[in-house]
Amino acid sequence: LLRGAVCGLMTTAGGIGHTIPFLIPNFYVATGVAVVVVAIELIVIAYIRNHYMDTPLLSAIFQVVLGGVLVFLAGILIGSF
Repeated sequence: LLRGAVCGLMTTAGGIGHTIPFLIPNFYVATGVAVVVVAIELIVIAYIRNHYMDTPLLSAIFQVVLGGVLVFLAGILIGSF
């Protein structure tokens, strides 16, 4: 129950963090803010993997950055159709 609640809360927080910046009228400013939000999010994920899951920090950073790049590329691919 606790794990489900935490996952649901973090999914909600991530969704809000990804979409709220686009309420800013200027697209380029909104995109910049969204990029900063995602960068902070990836740093936090790497820290959590390192601290709570005993993943070595460099390994956690590599995994998170690789995952982020794959999601970014998938978004570009999906958006191009």
